[in-house]
Amino acid sequence: MTEEALLQGCIRNNAAAQKELYDRFSHKMFAVCYRYAHNREDAEDMLQEGFIKVFSQIHKFEGRGALEGWIRRIMIHTCINILKKNKRFNESVDLIHATALQVREESVPSLIQAKEVVECIRMLPMGYRTVLNLYAIEGFSHKEIAAILDVEESTSRSQYTRAKAMLEDILVKKNIIYKPKEQLYAAAGR
Repeated sequence: MTEEALLQGCIRNNAAAQKELYDRFSHKMFAVCYRYAHNREDAEDMLQEGFIKVFSQIHKFEGRGALEGWIRRIMIHTCINILKKNKRFNESVDLIHATALQVREESVPSLIQAKEVVECIRMLPMGYRTVLNLYAIEGFSHKEIAAILDVEESTSRSQYTRAKAMLEDILVKKNIIYKPKEQLYAAAGR
């Protein structure tokens, strides 16, 4: 089925078209939701709620840009709204971290390592993880993030900086990236 036929079918609430749209995009959108969710079950709930919004708003898709991008934006906003509703976004932790890291040559990104990095991102407090996802992965500006999350732009920037530092610390502890001993001592204040 062409994308146009798929869209028209979904606008007419055709179950076969809706199933095909879901089948075509659910795997990628689950990955989006999983980055924001506390666990797999929450991600599944976010995905379901997101697709409900997609199907109820599909008539608003104007064909500017890719359908996948339009669906992704709905999923992101759905995730953020759920986090805000559950007040999970406000979790944060202050830590002091070193900024200079060296990536080991054998740590060239691979599928396995990408999964490890995603799991490390999921270890971040919800507020940090949300801002990191929106800025570094989804490409939103700090101004856009501030508007989406109803926070100050400076809050978005500081959450992102802290998220990067905490993620670096987690990656070092999991031996995914390497930090020379001198830098570890400097970070510990020795």
